[in-house]
Amino acid sequence: MFSRITITNSTENYSQQIEQIREKLNNADAVVIGAGAGLSTAAGLTYSGERFYKHFSDFAEKYGIIDMYSGGFYPFPDNETFWAWWSRHIYFNRYEKAPKPVYDDLLKLVKDRNYFVLTTNVDHQFQMAGFDKERLFYTQGDYGLFQCSVPCHDKNYDNYDAVIAMIEQQKDMKIPTELVPHCPVCGKPMTMNLRSDDKFVEDEGWHKAAERYNSFIDENKDKNIVYLELGVGGNTPVIIKFPFWQLTAQNENAAYICVNLGESYCPDEIADQSICVNADIGKVINDLN
Repeated sequence: MFSRITITNSTENYSQQIEQIREKLNNADAVVIGAGAGLSTAAGLTYSGERFYKHFSDFAEKYGIIDMYSGGFYPFPDNETFWAWWSRHIYFNRYEKAPKPVYDDLLKLVKDRNYFVLTTNVDHQFQMAGFDKERLFYTQGDYGLFQCSVPCHDKNYDNYDAVIAMIEQQKDMKIPTELVPHCPVCGKPMTMNLRSDDKFVEDEGWHKAAERYNSFIDENKDKNIVYLELGVGGNTPVIIKFPFWQLTAQNENAAYICVNLGESYCPDEIADQSICVNADIGKVINDLN
């Protein structure tokens, strides 16, 4: 659909953009939030630097791991070490609330509006901030769920109790062998419910959330609708960015709003319907409130 490669960055000044976004939101029949990793980064859930070394300095020293992202791909020597790492990773990025109130401020902005959230984030911050879980679609999984690594069946399992036990009982970067999780059906190792290959389990809850999201889009796609994209980069554009562009192009009453520090743009074809803000997401949301 978008034949031109050139992308258009907004030339409006920041205060004008804030007023324009506020007007679009106030006049909208519906708001679809598309949230990527940049939103959680703006909320303080950083994977490197001080926060990484606070929780993983021992792994950094022993294995030379430099951040939480690369640590997720490290070939640990055994399951006990693997789960010592991942239990910490899950706990601090799923069961702890983000240090900055960006998600809370976002809820203030949309709670009285007709909204739905589509997100590639797996950290559960929307629900911890109080967003209606019936208005959320986590497309890429949830750190708070385990699944069979095979998988032998399409079911996910809450992992809070298992993760807490691993956190409390790990020693010297290892958990007790008896805490290594195994599938209750086939006995194979469990893994995180994260979309990384064709083994990702889309359980009943995932499919129901997908149905609710698709119904919301169908009901509102021809109305005065705002596609509010927050912190979505170029790694998986087919999930949020490209669909938002296409839906905006198909409806002259739609508005595409992209907020992303250092990566805010839109195609020329929808430039007249778009507001691209190159600024910190937390500041933008706070100013809109």
